[in-house]
Amino acid sequence: MTQSPTIPLPPPAERRRLREAQSLTRAQVATRVGVSRETVRAWETGRTTPRGRKAQTYASLLASAPAPTPAPTPVALAVPVAAAVAEKGTVDAPIAPLTPTQAFDALYAFCAPALVRQTYLLTGRRELARESVERAFQLAWHRWPEVAVDPDPAGWVRATAYECALSPWHRFRARHRHPEAPPADPADRALLSVLLRLPPPYRRTLLLHDGLGLGLPETAAETEASTRAAAGRLLHARETVATRLPDLTDPARLAPRLAGLATHARLRAPRPSSVRAGSERRARNWTQAAIAFTVALIGATAFTLHTAPTQYEPPVAPGTTVRGVPPQAAPGPLSRTERDLREKLRNATQSGPDRVLPVPR
Repeated sequence: MTQSPTIPLPPPAERRRLREAQSLTRAQVATRVGVSRETVRAWETGRTTPRGRKAQTYASLLASAPAPTPAPTPVALAVPVAAAVAEKGTVDAPIAPLTPTQAFDALYAFCAPALVRQTYLLTGRRELARESVERAFQLAWHRWPEVAVDPDPAGWVRATAYECALSPWHRFRARHRHPEAPPADPADRALLSVLLRLPPPYRRTLLLHDGLGLGLPETAAETEASTRAAAGRLLHARETVATRLPDLTDPARLAPRLAGLATHARLRAPRPSSVRAGSERRARNWTQAAIAFTVALIGATAFTLHTAPTQYEPPVAPGTTVRGVPPQAAPGPLSRTERDLREKLRNATQSGPDRVLPVPR
């Protein structure tokens, strides 16, 4: 049996560029090739490679893209962000290059409201959810040249927000030692209680897979676990939820319940301008602190050099014991009795004959 030759395909990063050059989303490519959107994502990230007729159709679709353009300038850093927005179906027409500020605001407007609700499901705290999302976008603005060209900028911000929300250091904060008021609806209160009883990795895996609809490989990659470990966490979380809430035995019913629970929380994200200002202020404070520490270190070093001795002074040699001569006893502290006797002798009146003193002539 002869083996069909492998159809040449561009590298994974080039596949994504060719798709974006034609203003196509992953969903549109998946429809033309006859696969799912997760499969197209796996092809573009290099996890899998198409074969057979699907590979031929996929290669023909990529070959119709225009020639590559020069490297993106700072003004065109928003292209991957705009593509991520278009992939969700909110934009159909080709997106013109945006400035970094416009691209960041577009990403924030697209991701922040839903991300705050998702983070609330992880922590059960409204204020902590808002702080985590704000901190994640501050880091994204601080590292915007890196985030803007990331294949999945929304995933980058989401992973950062989840890490901030699940940080164990929050337990030492005074206002996070007491739980917040639970939801008013008994069903929502029961679901949130079950979620918060799960360990953080299991809770995060359940939210990503059943709540957001990510595939198992994508969930494993975002939680930094193997696919087998992610599958085990997902099954354990589903069993726990089904045990405590029998009406959610079917995973298909869990997603709308999670969405409804997050919607009833009525969470609002801050404005993108305040997030950018906070990120710049934080970076400026860290820079000033680093400069102050460097100046203090230089001053301490200069003071040490100025006060240090300029010549070598050999240490005093220890004394040696002479044979036959007992060591001289060092005068020690006087006892209380000896001090009293000394004071008595000093204060007593001298009696007896006068001392004979030589008189010079």
